[in-house]
Amino acid sequence: MRQMNWKILNQRTWLNLISAIILLVGLGSAALIYQRADNTPYGALGYESADGTIYPIMPEDSKMYRHNLEVYGGKLNVMMDDFRRWFSGLWQGKSLAFMVACITLVIAFGFFYAANYLMPRLESTAAGENNRDGNKRE
Repeated sequence: MRQMNWKILNQRTWLNLISAIILLVGLGSAALIYQRADNTPYGALGYESADGTIYPIMPEDSKMYRHNLEVYGGKLNVMMDDFRRWFSGLWQGKSLAFMVACITLVIAFGFFYAANYLMPRLESTAAGENNRDGNKRE
């Protein structure tokens, strides 16, 4: 009986430790990516200035490109191209740092949840522990 409790406590400690390590490494990596990343687009045809801000001119943003997409594939093709560019943009530059941070938080929370909420269920079903109705298991 004593050995089972020690084993569960040991598993809980290890899962909490893994959760903390994932959190530290992941958020540290996200901070490093954010610091090093720049949001300069690749493949810009040129730049235009409006209201004191310089914007890149991308080939995908031209009216001819969008017109050809619509002619060959319809409105759905234009929407899918917009979605593809949005989704691929999540994995570049500073937005990559935010994605790494969010994924790190989800994974670390999963380990923390497993350590603190799933382990007590294992502990209560161990032999020699009290049942829900108060009877002792053998």
